[in-house]
Formats: sequence, C-alpha cells, structure tokens
Amino acid sequence: MVQVMRAVEISEPGGPDVLKMVERPRPRPDVGEVVLKVAYAGVNRPDALQRAGSYAPPKGASDLPGLEASGEVVAVGDGVEGLKPGDHVCALLPGGGYAEYVATPAAHCLPVPAGLNLQQAACLPETFFTVWSNVFGRGRLKAGERFLVHGGSSGIGTTAIQLAHARGARVFATAGSNDKCAACTTLGAERAINYRTQDFVAELKAEGGADVILDMVGGDYIPRNLKCLADDGRLVQIAFLAGPKVELNFVHVMTRRLTLTGSTLRPQSDLAKAEIAQDLLREVWPLLESGRIAPVMDQCFDLADVAAAHARMESSQHIGKIVLKI
Repeated sequence: MVQVMRAVEISEPGGPDVLKMVERPRPRPDVGEVVLKVAYAGVNRPDALQRAGSYAPPKGASDLPGLEASGEVVAVGDGVEGLKPGDHVCALLPGGGYAEYVATPAAHCLPVPAGLNLQQAACLPETFFTVWSNVFGRGRLKAGERFLVHGGSSGIGTTAIQLAHARGARVFATAGSNDKCAACTTLGAERAINYRTQDFVAELKAEGGADVILDMVGGDYIPRNLKCLADDGRLVQIAFLAGPKVELNFVHVMTRRLTLTGSTLRPQSDLAKAEIAQDLLREVWPLLESGRIAPVMDQCFDLADVAAAHARMESSQHIGKIVLKI
C-alpha cells in the first residue's frame, strides 16, 4: 500500500493563490539520501519564482517548492553514514520542502545547532549556504574590509550582516525603511542606508568604497555598485530582482581591477553543496551555538496558509525569514 502525505503543489504558474494542498506518495531514499519528516520549511524568493513559472527545478528534483527544511530523519538510503532515524537535522533541499516528508542527500543535512529549536533551524540552510559560498568563497571577504549587502533586512541580508560582522568586517547595508535600517544596525551593520532617501554610492565612496558587495537587486544597481567599489573590489551577484541586463563600461573594471562574479545555489552539484555544508559545520555552527549569531525570524505560517506566507514575502514588509509549520 502506497503511503501518502500532504504537500503543496503549484497548480499552474501564477500568484500565491495557485499553491494548492494535495496528497502525494511519500518519497523513499535513494542511494546516499535520507527522508525527513518535515517539522518546518523555509519560504524563499526562489520558491516564488518557481511558482510564477520563471525558475524551473533542476532535472531530477521534485516539482514541489521548498528548498530548506528542518525535521527528523525517518529513513536512510544505502551508503549513508553518520545519520540514523530519530536524528534532528536541518537540510538544504533540491525541492519538495512544502510537504510532510522530503528526500535529500544526506551530505546536505546539518545537525540542529545546540540551543536552537527546529523552527529556528529551518531558517538556516538556504541563506547560510548562499551567504557563506558567495561572500566568503567568491567574494573572499576578510576581516577589516568594508562589506555592503543590499536588502539588509531580508533573510539573506540578516545572515550576511551577522556573519560578516562576526568575522571582523566593517558592514554596511541598504534597506527600504527606517525600521528595517534599525534592524540592520542592531544585527551588526556599522551603517544602514535607506535607499529611498539616501544614495548608497555616495555613502560608500565617503568611506573609501566597498571591498565586497553582495547584491540581489541587479538592474541599475549594477553600474552603481561598480562606482562604489574600492580598487580591487568584488561584486557578487546572487539574484536580479530588477532585471539581469544592463549596459556597463568595462574600462572601470580593468583600470581599477574589479571582479564581477556570482552564483546560484540550486543548480550546483551535490558535491559542491556537500563541501559548503562541511565549511558551515566547521566555521559557522560554532558561532550559532555560542549565540554570537542567530537566525532572524519574521513570521511562521501553517502549511495550509502557504499563500499568505508567499504574499507576506512578496510584500517585502518582512524582516528576516518566513517559515511554514508542517
């Protein structure tokens, strides 16, 4: 007899109302995988892009949305070491998090940090994998350097501010309201710039320029980012909320030795994600367990209220992470 589970399906491309509760067969673990009984699932911008029809899952991934979750291991596949049924973990997922059960590579699971609960742990994987690999991997941010993160009150932003501050960087952030700017400074930003009333280019140039910028806006922010980079600065692009196309004068890139880079997390290989997980366990989990950094929670919604969770995220009124209680 096939066991079934509750899940959220994208019935057709569109707005939050296209997210529908359905029943699906429970997944089984493949080689190297575990199955989690999901307690909480994180809600992220890529979920909304997938719902809208503009971000297809990679080949072989679940068509259900949801890129991170916390919960209990209930089954392990062949070749899995170090995890067993009953373990509580949080995990980066290839998809399928909006469901009662999900399968994911065991190497993408991390223990729930001591002192954190499952709800908090569900906020960790997507943002911490993204920030660590981009800011400290591609961006090579070092202690004492000036770091600018756009969208400082988002899940990515609140994570980036805390990690960069904890590792000794001077942190600057942009946000769209005074309340959001206040949240950024509370988390460790030296200065938070209200992009509706201030010019982040002028603010950063007055400080000597940013050594590293983490941007998810794109569009006309890209040439502005180049203007406020210091010589030898690095621009790391992780999304394009304002569009991916822009005209640039690459003379400035050459004469000031600038680096333009970026990545998306979901299409990367299982091995690459496993390596990021090991870096996080070694470098970041101690910071979480000591309380030096912590996930910032905005709001928790029941799975049946998933449309409201997506509407909340797309309103851009949230500060920190939105999660679903499964």
